[in-house]
Amino acid sequence: MSDKTRPGNFFEDFRLGQRIVHATPRTATEGDVALYTALYGTRFAVNSSAPFAESIGFPRAPVDDMLAFHLVFGKTVPDVSLNAIANLGYAAGRFGAPLYPGDTVTSTSTVIGLKQNKDGKTGVVHVRSIGVNQRQEMVLDYCRWVMVRKKDLAAPAPEPVAPDLPDAVDVADLPVPAGLHFERYDDELAGSAHRWDDYQVGERIDHVDAMTIEEAEHMMATRLYQNTAKVHFNQHTEKDGRFGRRIIYGGHIISLARSLSFNGLANAFKVVAINGGRHVAPTFAGDTIYAWSEVLGKMALPGRSDVGALRLRTVAAKDRACTDFPFKDAQGAYDPAVVLDFDYTVLMPRRAA
Repeated sequence: MSDKTRPGNFFEDFRLGQRIVHATPRTATEGDVALYTALYGTRFAVNSSAPFAESIGFPRAPVDDMLAFHLVFGKTVPDVSLNAIANLGYAAGRFGAPLYPGDTVTSTSTVIGLKQNKDGKTGVVHVRSIGVNQRQEMVLDYCRWVMVRKKDLAAPAPEPVAPDLPDAVDVADLPVPAGLHFERYDDELAGSAHRWDDYQVGERIDHVDAMTIEEAEHMMATRLYQNTAKVHFNQHTEKDGRFGRRIIYGGHIISLARSLSFNGLANAFKVVAINGGRHVAPTFAGDTIYAWSEVLGKMALPGRSDVGALRLRTVAAKDRACTDFPFKDAQGAYDPAVVLDFDYTVLMPRRAA
């Protein structure tokens, strides 16, 4: 058999401190933006309208932050999670330079944690992944951890190492793009009169709308990001897997939830941090996704009185409206409908003093 193909890394192939340069740089295009809009119906004005973006200091409309996330993430899959059973979580994510059509993303990852599971068949791999543009400016820097299969069950377990990750990105480390100003920010065009000042910690928002996932859509989305994970593509093998069918890429649910959050958070014009996140349960074609958000924190930014930060938890549920905010019970178990628990920080204009 030829040794020219790449089967992806199994758990025993990872080493603490290992640095991986991921193949196939990706140039973002207007076509990517159009497809992303077609898939999720995202309506945030700064990504939809060049004149709106220019009115607050962007040179043109930037790529949606979650599309930037997917492009960086997708590069890592063949090396990090091709043989994964599940993507378990995210932390310490910071968005840097805005990504624009024409920019090229390259990704690298460093292994920062390893722990074999008790069954001896799988292990958890922690990586820190960084995406940069063609000027070597950081576009996204984040950590994630995945459960990966072992190929050789007799391979010795590594010394367990778990990285020390923060609960949230500190307000002093939140990146605000240079040159932003908000004296011409148009609430009507943005879609909401509610600014940073109008939200309160503990407030919950039912985003009301919902989207049903079609088979072709989630397959197209995963191909768009060049995410090659087998569990999303190969029905021939997945028919014999845990669920008997392909599961939907968890990032697809993040983007659906972010798009749904427009109804109630339309002025949350930029994602600047991913504090944490968990894919609570799998989703499949035919599921209908609803979402609600809670304001976890409200932070003034150093030296800025025109823009503030909101730390949000957005929860996605399948086949259940979120009028009663499904989440966890008294014992800490998630409601059966919950599929995503995502903790992130956004920028929002403040009212003039």
